[in-house]
Parts: sequence; C-alpha cells; structure tokens
Amino acid sequence: MLGLAAVFVLSACGLQSGSTVPLRVGPGSIRPVPELDGVSITVGSKDFTEQNILGYLIEFALSAAGAQVRDLTNIQGSNSVRDAQLHGQIDISYEYTGTGWINYLGNETPVPDEIGQFNAVRDADLAAHGIVWTDMAPMNNTYALVMSAGTAKETGVVTLSDYARLIATDPAAAATCVGTEFNVRQDGYPGMARKYGIDVGKVHKQIVQDAVVYQATADAKQCRFGSVAATDGRIPALGLVLLRDDLGFFPKYNAALVMRKSFADAHPRIADIMAPISKKLTNEAITELNRQVDVDGREPAEVARDWMVAEGFVTAR
Repeated sequence: MLGLAAVFVLSACGLQSGSTVPLRVGPGSIRPVPELDGVSITVGSKDFTEQNILGYLIEFALSAAGAQVRDLTNIQGSNSVRDAQLHGQIDISYEYTGTGWINYLGNETPVPDEIGQFNAVRDADLAAHGIVWTDMAPMNNTYALVMSAGTAKETGVVTLSDYARLIATDPAAAATCVGTEFNVRQDGYPGMARKYGIDVGKVHKQIVQDAVVYQATADAKQCRFGSVAATDGRIPALGLVLLRDDLGFFPKYNAALVMRKSFADAHPRIADIMAPISKKLTNEAITELNRQVDVDGREPAEVARDWMVAEGFVTAR
C-alpha cells in the first residue's frame, strides 16, 4: 500500500512552519503514483493566508499521490522563500509571476498580458537560476487600492487617475493606509506614484500591517484608501471597492508552481498532478477560500483540504 497520509514535519532549520493540524487525505481523482511513493518533498509558502492555502493544496495533492510531505509553509517574506528554494530547503511552492519578473529577476517593466508575463518569467528564471515555472492558474493576485462604498460615493473616485487628482486637489480627503512591502516595492506605491504623477510629498500616508488596512479602509476614519491584494476575502466581506488601474500599472500576479529544474526533472508527474488544481484556481475560487480563513476564522489547512475534497481531488480520512 502506498503512503497516503500527509506528513507535516516541522522545520529543523529554524524557519516558521504553518499549521500543525494532522489532516489526512486519501486518493480521489489524484491516484497514487509509483514514482512518488515515499518520496520526501518539502513544500513552502509565504506567511499570509492565500500563500498558506496554496501551500496546503500542494501538500494534500502530493500526499494523495504517495509522497511524504514536509511542511514549510508560512515562511516570512518573499525573499526568504526564494532563498530557501534556490538553496534546496524547499522543493516546490506557488509563486506569482509579477513577483518573479520584478523582484527576483530585476525587471522594471511588466509584460502587459498574463500569458506573456508567464512565458517571460518562465524562460528568464530557468535560464538565469534553473527554476522551472509551470501550471499557471487563472487567479491574479495583483496589488490594488480599495475604498469603502461610502468613500466612492462621496469622492466620485473610480480609477487610480481619479485618486491621483484627489491627492493633488484635496490631499486630506485621500488619506491612505499602505502595507509595509507595498510602501517600498517598485511594483507598489513608489512605482504607482510615478506612473500616475502623484506627488508623494502631498500624500497623507500611514504605514500599517497589511491586516489592518482592510478594516481601517472600511471604517474610513484612519484612512479613506488602502493597499490590498486583489484576491483577499476581506474585500467582498467588508464591501470594499477596487479602484480601476486605468493606466495598467500593476503587473500580473498569476500564481504558478515553481521548482528547481533538478527536482522537476526527477519528478515529472508532479506538474501533471497539479495542473487540474491550478486550472480551478480562479479569482473567485481563491477569494472565497481566503474569506473562510480571514473572515470566518478557519484554519488554512482545513480550508484547503475541504476544497480538495469538494472538487474530488482527494478524499478525507
């Protein structure tokens, strides 16, 4: 009998791991694969809800296929995950095409369409670092600015160009909360300000933890606008409104699997196993999974497992 239970082992190298819930799964449409029977595979993710969910989707899929999964989800920061992957501490994760293109490969100009951006980062990262990108999902977790419905009605702001004009004419009315990474990343506020001609000296900006932005923007007291990830479940839950990126500044951030070439070559069936899962990860699907964690308070591992069961990929044990 092939091993079907997920084995979530805490890291021995000091990186913070994710959920320790011992959830077990059996085969559904994902069947045991002889080449993965008993193979030890370390799965990584960054330290926010969506990334934890995506990491657990990989873990449950590969566990059902027979692998022995080691959990290194919830690593702090994009660069830490990238370094762990390059140095062989993790074998596989979901990464975003825009992050790869701009933050890891050092490009300043994004490719405007999703397929083109994926192809560009796939080819460049393989050539430069031996990293394989595959199984891109339709979900696009791009950066965005949001406001409450009341703020939208009061200010008439619909687009980021409208937001820029509001800063120019009434800076206090455009008070903005931004997360720490968004505040400094070139695909975040600095680049957006350049693209839209925003005078950063006029911006009434507060730098806060990402989790604080959503409720603060919904309350519209501490800030009227806020930086968010476009697939966050708190956006619909709090009735927040996305500002349209009318000049097309923000890069595409489609999630795709990333692996070192040596690992991908050794285990070619992994891409086949994960392809139908990635295909189902639409913006609507991942936003709902995020909502269950951030609004309903559920564990990311449980949410991921239940979705995999509902979609027929695995069975609960």
